[in-house]
Amino acid sequence: MTGHGAGKHRSFLFVPGSRPERFDNAMRSGADAVIIDLEDAVAAPDKASARQAISDWAREDRVVYVRVNARGTSWFEEDAQLSSVPGIAGLVLPKAECSADVAALLCAARQQTAVFPLIESAKGMCNALEIATAPHVRQLMFGTLDFMLDMQMEVDNEELNGFRAELTKFSRLAGIDSPIDGVTAAVHDESQLERDTRNGKRFGFFGKLCIHPKQVAKVNQCYAPSEKDIAWARRVLGAARDANGAALMVDGSMVDRPVVLRAERIMKLASTS
Repeated sequence: MTGHGAGKHRSFLFVPGSRPERFDNAMRSGADAVIIDLEDAVAAPDKASARQAISDWAREDRVVYVRVNARGTSWFEEDAQLSSVPGIAGLVLPKAECSADVAALLCAARQQTAVFPLIESAKGMCNALEIATAPHVRQLMFGTLDFMLDMQMEVDNEELNGFRAELTKFSRLAGIDSPIDGVTAAVHDESQLERDTRNGKRFGFFGKLCIHPKQVAKVNQCYAPSEKDIAWARRVLGAARDANGAALMVDGSMVDRPVVLRAERIMKLASTS
């Protein structure tokens, strides 16, 4: 388990495991992290060859994550064993519904590795705290499209905000990094992508899954502190230093410890963006 924090990756870009000619381009996309997908993006007859393509391509200076096939599929155990390949930094676990799913993944991997469970069902959401506290879970990810399908929901993105708040709360209780939001399917609609990304940020998420390289820059931009935020944080921290513990006001608002901590967090994010 890691200590609770924002996390280090804002954008996670999926690339199909059956398209090794795209792996290098994904690494050059500007995404903070690349997930090579063995699940939804790969047809059943191509699973084994895709797994081999990842093993052949990966190396220590190409750090990526792999989305394995779900527990209970015939590909699960061999997919998990890719964690031993140099450059594979962790495994994304689809259809996570209980801590036993995480345990099974680690057992199949035969070693410790970072796990990113995808919450994609009502059962997974109900057990999200149990999943978040399982060994080696780094962050929860919200599989919004599959979740809506499981819940038989016909909604736009914002109707899921109550569930987002739950995932943020469970991540905080588990002491792990803030969760990662699901994809925006409208690849060519930048305004929708920005709305979705900023919506997730408001609910305590720190990053977003991307399905196309053109989505990466906007996601990174939205999750990075704005110039306005940075200027505000500098004013707050400067005033706090000068106050020597006394009560103070900045921009007409009272500044107390939570406000100072928020300013410190903004400056930390700005230094790593």
